Amino acid sequence: MQIIRVRLTSSEKTKGCEKAPIQVIKALRDIKTNENKKEINVDNLNLEEIHVDLDNQKEAHDLIFENSKEIFEKNSKAFFIGGDHSISYSIVRAFDKINKNSSLVVFEAHADCLDEGGIHSENWLRRLIEQGFLGSKIILIGSRNLSSKELRFLKENKVTLIKMDLLQEDIQEVCDLVMERVRDSEGFYVSIDLDCVDPGFAPGVTEIEPGGLSSRELIYFIKRLSLLDNFKGGDIVEINPEKDINDMTIKLGAKLLGEMI
Repeated sequence: MQIIRVRLTSSEKTKGCEKAPIQVIKALRDIKTNENKKEINVDNLNLEEIHVDLDNQKEAHDLIFENSKEIFEKNSKAFFIGGDHSISYSIVRAFDKINKNSSLVVFEAHADCLDEGGIHSENWLRRLIEQGFLGSKIILIGSRNLSSKELRFLKENKVTLIKMDLLQEDIQEVCDLVMERVRDSEGFYVSIDLDCVDPGFAPGVTEIEPGGLSSRELIYFIKRLSLLDNFKGGDIVEINPEKDINDMTIKLGAKLLGEMI
């Protein structure tokens, strides 16, 4: 198992997120055991950083793709800390190359499916689908600010969209459904944008959106998904330490990482 830091931001809007990986790992040192009573010793973890040129997006994403592909080839599990959500485009493409019939679970307040920006823009999920990742193998959870064009794109590409109102009805049943959907994949990947969480629990993100998951609800999801043998990777992105309050978001990121590993 490997943990990789990727300090990449794709726009001025996400500036500051490149500082998160170091802060999350630092906060992870304060967690002695996760909720499954597994000891966490950061010094025993296989830590690595993919060094990228922040001023050259194409070169940076090519490097992320090649390094991620090699990491997935060598490790049964790998987890990435961003940076902004654009890094997931190259990482998931690499994951899909190694794990045939792969699935993707995304926790996100936004769909990231607008038809604007370049291939390495913040609209990474649209670009991923356009590059061949099957929308029917994607589950988007917690989105609550979507345009009509994004909703149409998700429907046309058969992406499963689980909104907050459905989550509030029965989170256990929804989690059962998600686990059943990904169970048959060779491997599934979980991408967590911390703006999926209500800003009352995670204020240090690029774009806050009221009415999100509680930190407890997201931890519940991750704990259960981590039980599946084909859970092979994930990322935590969009934490901005410059906007955080009392390290609430950084500590939640570290908590989630501790539960995944």
